[in-house]
Amino acid sequence: MQTIDYKDFDKIELRVGTITKVERFIKAIKPAFKLWIDLGDELGLRKSSAQITTLYSDEDLIGRQVICVCNLAPRQIADFMSEILVTGFSDIDGNIVLTSIERTVPNGSRLH
Repeated sequence: MQTIDYKDFDKIELRVGTITKVERFIKAIKPAFKLWIDLGDELGLRKSSAQITTLYSDEDLIGRQVICVCNLAPRQIADFMSEILVTGFSDIDGNIVLTSIERTVPNGSRLH
C-alpha cells in the first residue's frame, strides 16, 4: 500500500449530504440510480450516478445521509453528468454498501 502525506489527504473534499431525489438510470450500462444530493449552502445540490440497485430501493435512499467525494472532476455517464462520488464498500458478493454516518450532521460537513 502506498502512503500519502496528510497534506495529500487534506486535498480530498469528503463531505456529507442528504439524498433528496432518486431515479432509475435506464441508460446506464450496469443497473444504477441517478441521485440528487443536498450538500448544504456552500456546495448546493449535486448529482451522482451510483450502482447500488442490488441492496437499495428508491425509498431506502431518500433522506439518507451519505459521504461523498466532492472535488473529483465531473464524469459523463451516458446522458447524465455525475458531479460527485458517493462512497461505499463492496460486500462479500461485490455489492456496494453505502458509507454512512452514526448520527445526523449538517449537510456539507467535511470529514476530518
